[in-house]
Amino acid sequence: MIALVVVTALLPLAGPAALLFRIGPRGAGYAIAGGGVAALAGAIVVAVHVESTGPLSALSGFIYVDPLSAFFLITVAAVVALAGFGSAAYLEREDRTGELGRLQIGLYVTFFAVFATMMLASCATGNLGLLWVLIEASTLASAVLVALEARATSLEAAWKYIIISSFGVTIALVGTLFLYYAATSLPLSPNQRLTWPALHAHAGALERDSLRLSFLLAVIGYGTKVGLAPMHTWLPDAHSEAPSPASAMLSAALLNTGMYAIIRFQSIAGVELGRYTNRVLLVFGFASIAVGALFMVGRDNFKRLFAYSSVEHMGIIAVALGFGGPLGMYGALLHTLNHAVGKAVLFLTGGELYSSYRTRNARDLGGVISSAPLVGGVLLLASLAILGSPPFGLFLSEFTIVRAGIAGSSAWLVGLLLVLLVLAFVAFLATTARIALGEPTGRVSVRAEATSSVVGAVPLVAGLAVLLVLGMWIPGGLSDLIRHSVGTIR
Repeated sequence: MIALVVVTALLPLAGPAALLFRIGPRGAGYAIAGGGVAALAGAIVVAVHVESTGPLSALSGFIYVDPLSAFFLITVAAVVALAGFGSAAYLEREDRTGELGRLQIGLYVTFFAVFATMMLASCATGNLGLLWVLIEASTLASAVLVALEARATSLEAAWKYIIISSFGVTIALVGTLFLYYAATSLPLSPNQRLTWPALHAHAGALERDSLRLSFLLAVIGYGTKVGLAPMHTWLPDAHSEAPSPASAMLSAALLNTGMYAIIRFQSIAGVELGRYTNRVLLVFGFASIAVGALFMVGRDNFKRLFAYSSVEHMGIIAVALGFGGPLGMYGALLHTLNHAVGKAVLFLTGGELYSSYRTRNARDLGGVISSAPLVGGVLLLASLAILGSPPFGLFLSEFTIVRAGIAGSSAWLVGLLLVLLVLAFVAFLATTARIALGEPTGRVSVRAEATSSVVGAVPLVAGLAVLLVLGMWIPGGLSDLIRHSVGTIR
């Protein structure tokens, strides 16, 4: 089973491996999609095994999968699968139009695969140091994707992304060192002082001041990767300039790996400093929701709109963790999965829009649902889903988070959360509804078909179907996995 964990993390490399056999960009795209689906299947098998037999551990904790790891492994793998199909459609279009050179296509296939592998691997390690290395490696790999199209704006966005993210991850490294220092008085080996299970088991004996500072630095450092305000400034630029499948990976997978690291730190520090960790997360969470909602108002670039929505939703997850308790943590994890799927669908839909109309400006678009029914319909439904409308999954997860706030006697915070959610709802839907249902602007699609191929429609329809199912029924196995994940971090 340990071998399956390793293979699952490496499966996205099927894309660049396919290029070695000279099967062309289209074949490489299909290899990426197949690798993503296989990785999702592997993650599900690993999760079932962990649920039935307990955590997996090997190499002194460098490989470690417990229920929480398995949940994030499934979440990231699901995004890789959706973005893999989006990549197949993207490469098919670029191969046909010739807008990307062979070198650029090779770079996309290679670094998309490396990016996906680093994120999957980060969810399958129990070692703090290795986690930091993998997340930093994911930054470098994804920066190539942001700069891929070699425009002045994309190069600027990539440079900004590298500088800010690397600075944030450096702060996270300092937080990791403080946590290591907090465990120096314990009878643990040097390696165990960097291992989640050992640190969690001895959390009550860790030096409190070092632990307090470690958690704050981890939230600031990994919060930069998550896009928590005010460390979010790289996110709108990078998301808007990267190819849409890469944007889906950035928003729906990379942010989650950063949040995974924060949750692990919270599980250790929260044993002795529960009220402190909750307050820190509430402050950063509400700041992120407010910034995301306010910057969505009047936003014309729809990819930047989606990016600010990610800032808002990461804030919602942080608030849920801040509310605490089993209900808050359950809601946070459920929202993580729902948001990952929903945002992947939105960014891939945005890629179809840009491919058809060659603009990211919402004011240049209108009545898309009449000219491209699939893309316009998915855009409208995915917008309603990501805004927490019933019967989609995000309504259920946001409702759970509200219940957690009320149960924790945080009625005024719940009121503030609801006000900000209403603001985000109005600001976001004002733009996307105008694109889908507004008066046609006269801009003509540069291609007649609604999507480049059937493969481009697969992630859109499949993602919406998942959100609809999760809004009406949470499979028993998934619910058990989330509940056991909550038990792991409490």
